[in-house]
Amino acid sequence: MAQLFASGHAADIVLGVLLLEAAWLALARGWGWGRVLGLLGPAALIVLGLRAALVGADCWWIALPLAASLPLHLIDLRSRLRDH
Repeated sequence: MAQLFASGHAADIVLGVLLLEAAWLALARGWGWGRVLGLLGPAALIVLGLRAALVGADCWWIALPLAASLPLHLIDLRSRLRDH
């Protein structure tokens, strides 16, 4: 189990599940890809930052996806508030 996390593959599994969820939302539920990206994009970026941390990447490989997740989340939040 420790090797699963040390290699970053635990994060890869989470990314795979997010990809399956994105496909299900878009294809089975009829969501537009923009809406799916707004919902799952921040999570995927946070998991990418986690993966970078797990494998011992440089700090900027960790910080970059984490920083990128905030604007994407705020864009999604703004669109959700506008819809209601």
